[in-house]
Amino acid sequence: MPSPTAVPIELTEDERRALEAWTRRRTSAAALSQRARIVLACAGGESNTEIGRRLGVHRNTVGLWRRRFLAHRLDGLLDEPRPGQPRRITDEKVEEVIAKTLESTPKEATHWSTRSMAAEVGLNQTAVARIWRAFGLQPHRQDTWKLSKDPLFVDKVRDVVGLYLNPPERAVVLCVDEKSQIQALDRTAPILPMRPGVPERATHDYKRHGTSSLYAALDLSSGKVIGALHSRHRAIEFKKFLQTIDREVPAEMAVHLVLDNSSTHKTPAVKKWLLAHPRFELHFTPTSSSWMNLVERWFSELTNKKLRRGAHRSVRALNADIRAWIKTWNDDPKPYVWTKTADQILESISRYCTTINDSGH
Repeated sequence: MPSPTAVPIELTEDERRALEAWTRRRTSAAALSQRARIVLACAGGESNTEIGRRLGVHRNTVGLWRRRFLAHRLDGLLDEPRPGQPRRITDEKVEEVIAKTLESTPKEATHWSTRSMAAEVGLNQTAVARIWRAFGLQPHRQDTWKLSKDPLFVDKVRDVVGLYLNPPERAVVLCVDEKSQIQALDRTAPILPMRPGVPERATHDYKRHGTSSLYAALDLSSGKVIGALHSRHRAIEFKKFLQTIDREVPAEMAVHLVLDNSSTHKTPAVKKWLLAHPRFELHFTPTSSSWMNLVERWFSELTNKKLRRGAHRSVRALNADIRAWIKTWNDDPKPYVWTKTADQILESISRYCTTINDSGH
């Protein structure tokens, strides 16, 4: 019995251009590109068998896309929506989960878990987790915040940020702070090294062997650090550190120091020393605003990369380790780049204050 004759396809110019574009575009799906080639071949007058043999597909596949194109034209080559499991969670139930998460807490805890919320609203744990993920809710997390009450907050922000974004010529800008009471800690047993499938392990208890205080000045432009270690943290030590900076910075350069409002920075002895060294100018960050001092980021790197998992049996060993880390840093310094303007910072804080007030807290 002879096979039925394939129905011929005639293409408009627009259809031909679209099909040819689908075969060339890198972003087209492989299946769509193949369907476009099949239809173009059909328009050329080839039989289903010939097209299938040339393109490496079954002739029934060629016949399918020939019929689909004749019935729906270009739209017929696109994938149809596939039926799936009908939705079982209503919008009302989703709204209930969100409202309870934001506006209430469980009786036996300070925050909801997926299990406790699932039991409360009658869903399974996976469904609650999906709803939270979709709306960016994370009840298990808590961030901290604090707004400065400094009456000169705006002026200090503009002063420090202006210094960061537009430092003066023939001057060095140094971010200065102290990391006090760094403890020389040694574990009560040797640290066990990492092995495949097993992380490095250390005992939870430790022995204290004294403390050290690190004074650091981060050069805004180069990223280099001037450091000094002392056994105590007083105005006397801060004055000695100012003398260290004075020796390190070339005499022809003005020195702008960004530092916090610690009482050790404002004693009569320090003020007297500053009067005798007029090239030094102090710029104080607002109270409760340590995030504005870039040396804090450097202290964080020192803590994470050296101190937190270190073991030291004496203050001398601790100091030697810190000095070696500073030297390594200065061999390849990485300056921190401040990007936000004072107006952007003040606007962001204003929006946050408005949000807090509107929330009723």
